[in-house]
Amino acid sequence: MNNIQEEKKFFTQLLNMLEQHLGGDTEIVLHDLKHDYDKTIVDIRNGHITNRKIGGVGSNLGLEVLRGTVKDGNRYNYITRLKDNRVIRSSSMYIRNEDNEVIGSICINTDITESLKFEEFLRQYNNYNINEYLDNEIFVSEVNQLLEHILCEGERIIGKPAAIMTREEKIEFLKYIDSKGAFLITKSGERVQEFLGISKYTMYNYLDIARKNDLETEAEIETKS
Repeated sequence: MNNIQEEKKFFTQLLNMLEQHLGGDTEIVLHDLKHDYDKTIVDIRNGHITNRKIGGVGSNLGLEVLRGTVKDGNRYNYITRLKDNRVIRSSSMYIRNEDNEVIGSICINTDITESLKFEEFLRQYNNYNINEYLDNEIFVSEVNQLLEHILCEGERIIGKPAAIMTREEKIEFLKYIDSKGAFLITKSGERVQEFLGISKYTMYNYLDIARKNDLETEAEIETKS
């Protein structure tokens, strides 16, 4: 299989089965990751769980897989808290072509907010704190919202507003957002330049330095190992 459309009939049947089996509290999403990242969703069931629809955007974790930051993106039964404090249990499986390139993914997101309430009285016996298991996956309706999240996270990691970052801190900031797949988003460079208050030339110069430092670090680790 070279692309999702080749097996679209099969994937439609698969999502039909999962939707019927898992019920209305579970969202099932098929992403075509050969599309621009702002419109990867080609099929979705129970989209009210994350407020997304066909033609919508993937999550931040998918960007990291495409960027290569995460080598094996398959993850099963991980927990995420949404902005409205609902809690979902998710699994993501990435689909690869004959050349082992990522071309799509199937994601399952089950809203377990209500069932967690039944656990409340058992917590003291189970010694279970949900916050210890949360993953920082972000679901958005527009790809620009995802970019803004990555930029804000980068600012938080650096520990100061972009306006007062030093040259070295801006390079570190670019290294971070690059690892999160920010530059895979169409026209993201313009927003990053604006966010940091630097020119296009300066941004790409800093980005080259950040990527070069990454390669040197990897080479050092491989040498030591």
